[in-house]
Amino acid sequence: MAPQKPSAARNWSDFAGYFAAIEKAKVSVNLLSYIGLGQVREYVMGDDDRAPTADELSKMTALVSEEMKHGAYGVATGLIYSPNAYASLDELIALSKPAAAAGGLYASHLRYDGDKLRDGLEEAIAIGEGARIPVHVFHLKVTGAKNVGRMKEVIAIVEAAQKRGVEIAADQYPYVASSTGLIQTIPPWAHEGGNAKLVARLKDPATRARIRKEMDDPNPTWENRLISAGTWHNVQIASLPARTGMETGYKRFEGWRVDDAAKEMGRDPYDFVFEMLIANGGSVSCVWFIIDESDLKLAMKQPWVSVGSDGSALATSGPLRTGVPHPRNFGTFPRVLGKYVREEHVIPLEQAVHKMSGLTASQLHIKDRGLIKDGMAADLVIFDPATVADRATFTDPFQYPVGIPTVIVNGRVVLDNGRHTGERPGVVIRGRGVR
Repeated sequence: MAPQKPSAARNWSDFAGYFAAIEKAKVSVNLLSYIGLGQVREYVMGDDDRAPTADELSKMTALVSEEMKHGAYGVATGLIYSPNAYASLDELIALSKPAAAAGGLYASHLRYDGDKLRDGLEEAIAIGEGARIPVHVFHLKVTGAKNVGRMKEVIAIVEAAQKRGVEIAADQYPYVASSTGLIQTIPPWAHEGGNAKLVARLKDPATRARIRKEMDDPNPTWENRLISAGTWHNVQIASLPARTGMETGYKRFEGWRVDDAAKEMGRDPYDFVFEMLIANGGSVSCVWFIIDESDLKLAMKQPWVSVGSDGSALATSGPLRTGVPHPRNFGTFPRVLGKYVREEHVIPLEQAVHKMSGLTASQLHIKDRGLIKDGMAADLVIFDPATVADRATFTDPFQYPVGIPTVIVNGRVVLDNGRHTGERPGVVIRGRGVR
């Protein structure tokens, strides 16, 4: 999802400062954070589509080592996004090694989860083996109509790696749609230099024609979200920047399918998309209906797949209510408990609860949380199995769930009868490499 505007000025530039700011402000939930290798690459190399020099690789490695000492939990990548997409396997292994030495994890949004999903998964496993680091796959899924049923293949690959001694696990959200930027329909080379350069390329007729041609290639070398979607009708506009969205008139299309919005404007869908990206500086978030229910359910049954929202901290009112975002921000966990446990019996209640607590803690190597046991932190969610349910939908996502009256964090009641108490007992959970 698009980043939210911070409520306070950032006066920090590393994890030590970030964690100190969180602790000073006080929060209601616990927090841990990874080093974004895309941010490390951008800091040292900019948005260049090339391999790093030996000196640049050394600088990036040193940054990872330093931030692990500050309490980062590991390293993370989003390999469909620039500049992460420009990193090679060797680079990713090199940057993961200092995290491994500090007891961290490698977590990743895979480079591919569609036609080339095997390549994406095997790359993550190769990083785990090459750097000797535990691997966590963010929001495991199989995308695209022609890939329906391939979750069986994913499971076989993961379990084979586990038998070889690779520590690999994953999380998932319980929806048949994902969410990411509209620019993920644009080939990676056009992203080099950042969004400003991307917009400039879209304004150039010859380059724009080349981009459109590559978007229609049925066998792309990159993860083209349009190929996974199949048609523009499976792409729903989620959010645009408030200022440019209002000024250019595109903000009214939040919640619309792309083809319907293009028709309303009397435009070809491709031209509509290009013009909307240009008008909003490349910042347009979308919801993508690209996942099949059968693959989702099969993944949910696996003992190494936990539950994760891949969402943002939003609210039903105020500055954190914007656009028509993915309902996962409000409904992920209650949706599992209501729809997939109580209504459809995909997994038993005990397994679902474990996937949200003990399994998550064990995957992250957190020793003092995730279980109700003497000596463990008192993080508890009180819910009614008979009524717990999500209410957020793809057209009306700003709805809190029902059936969850109480939330306790570190022994203090944060949510009481569905209302925030004002308590802020959350803590920063630092990685094992902290010094």
